[in-house]
Amino acid sequence: MEKMKFENLVAWQKAQDLTAAISETRAQFPVEERYVLSSQIQRAADSIALNIAEGSTGQTNKVFRNFFPYPIRSGIEVIACLHIAMRRKILSEESFSKLYELTQEVLKITTGLRNSIKDE
Repeated sequence: MEKMKFENLVAWQKAQDLTAAISETRAQFPVEERYVLSSQIQRAADSIALNIAEGSTGQTNKVFRNFFPYPIRSGIEVIACLHIAMRRKILSEESFSKLYELTQEVLKITTGLRNSIKDE
């Protein structure tokens, strides 16, 4: 079976790593956050990978490039959620730092991918 275009993108692969790390961390969130912050951070992390995949498939380079504000905004949302979790004392400094760095890496790679795509 041939892979889809997005499956070969490092940005998508790293976004998959982030969503898995967020999912593991959510298990530590208190029950009262299950439908609030816990859900929001997971949806934002998932959105990065989903938008990279959606934008890459069956699109011109110009359309694909224009799709990148969505995963980048979702990455910023993840970082904002991390700060909220830290202020609510849900995350340890170690967990915060690990997830923050991983999110920054995803954003850097995603931005680099966006900048490397040339309009046709």
